[in-house]
Amino acid sequence: QVRLVESGGGLVQPGGSLRLSCAASGSNFNFNIYTMAWHRQAPGKQRELVASITSGGSTFYAGSVKGRFTISRDNMKNTMYLQMNSLKSEDTAVYYCHAQRLANYWGQGTQVTVSS
Repeated sequence: QVRLVESGGGLVQPGGSLRLSCAASGSNFNFNIYTMAWHRQAPGKQRELVASITSGGSTFYAGSVKGRFTISRDNMKNTMYLQMNSLKSEDTAVYYCHAQRLANYWGQGTQVTVSS
């Protein structure tokens, strides 16, 4: 059973920063070979890809977060991160961790609210 657990969400003012973490666990789950990604879903909107990082470290960012968010991974800790800077109200959403290779795994999500 693979488990992805997000943490680090919360309430932050516009212009502030947050760091999300996604801890992966499970027997026979080789974190190193999975492409990891962050997705988000705002109220009334479809889930969208925010950023991804391959097993080799190549990254992708959605245009709306490029230059403000940084995705990273620590294969020794089976953990992925999302550093979010210069947060805007439109970044408010539930953020989900996703692991993809031959199978797909999702976390339960963590709420990020950007508001003054």
